Order: sequence, then C-alpha cells, then structure tokens
Amino acid sequence: MAEKAKATVGGGCFWCLEATFEMLEGVEKSVSGYAGGSVKDPTYRQVCEGTTGHAEVVQLTFDPDVVSYRELLDVFFTIHDPTTPNRQGADVGTQYRSAIFYHDASQKAEAEAGIKRLDADGVFGRPIVTEVAPLDRFYPAEDYHQGYYRNNPGQGYCRAVISPKVAKMRKVWASRLKQTA
Repeated sequence: MAEKAKATVGGGCFWCLEATFEMLEGVEKSVSGYAGGSVKDPTYRQVCEGTTGHAEVVQLTFDPDVVSYRELLDVFFTIHDPTTPNRQGADVGTQYRSAIFYHDASQKAEAEAGIKRLDADGVFGRPIVTEVAPLDRFYPAEDYHQGYYRNNPGQGYCRAVISPKVAKMRKVWASRLKQTA
C-alpha cells in the first residue's frame, strides 16, 4: 500500500474544484484554500481583493495506488479552462488563475510534460497559461468554504456554476468516480 500523497491545484473558484475532485476514486480529502501569495494567513476577503498574490486552490490527499498524479492533472484540465489568464467564467482576478503548485520535482516534471502534451495536441485550440510553481505554503480556507457545494447545492452560484462542472465530471470521468452505497 502506497503512502498517501498531496496535490495542490487552482482553476478558478475553489468550490468548483473541491466539488468535482471529491467525487474521484482515490481522492481521500479535498480542502479549499489559498496558495501562491505573499501574505501570511490570508483571509477570504483579502484574497478576493486580489492583493495578496494567492490563488484559490484545493489541496488533495490521494492514494497513488488508486489514482495517479497524472490522472489528477487530466481531471484538472477537464474541469476548468486553462487558457484564460486570471479568470474562470465570470470570476476575474489573479486569485482565479489556473495553477499547479507542485510538491516535488516529479510533480513539476509531470505538470510541465502534461501541459506540453496538451498544447502539442491542440486540445484547447489556444495555449495553456497554467502557472506551474513550487508550493511554498498552503492555507486552508475558512470553515464555511469547506464542502460548500455539498452543503449548499441549491444556492444560486452552486446551481449556475458548480452543478454544470459536477455534471461534466460525472459524464467524462464516470468510470473513475467513487461508488455510492
């Protein structure tokens, strides 16, 4: 049995990423938070102002015997647009940038190779602008952000923005989703 691993990615709103990744087999924990900035212990309000340099991210704890880092990146590139700098849909600002914060040299190499492969294949029709940077520090977001979609499925943003991503996840990655009892 392999030791648990971590991955940290940002692709717009962390609620969207958390809701989709927590459905994936092998992902044991998905925590919304902040990475890539210069302010210690940032708050949601500070990050939303766009002045801290942080991106909204999720940090995943996963079992590499069940889902590989490459597969996590494949899912990541499926559930957001990696070609738009500092925006996802109506969410605009550096805090919504596409980013992969690697934990070690092998994750860095895998992220760079994946981007190169997707660009070479012309998958998105435009160049990928995803930032690939070392994870300096991960700050979990405030408690009310954790499990946001699960706890608020009827909320307007959840219905309009997150639900379509969840539906896409169910369609594209159906064979890799956790089985519900």
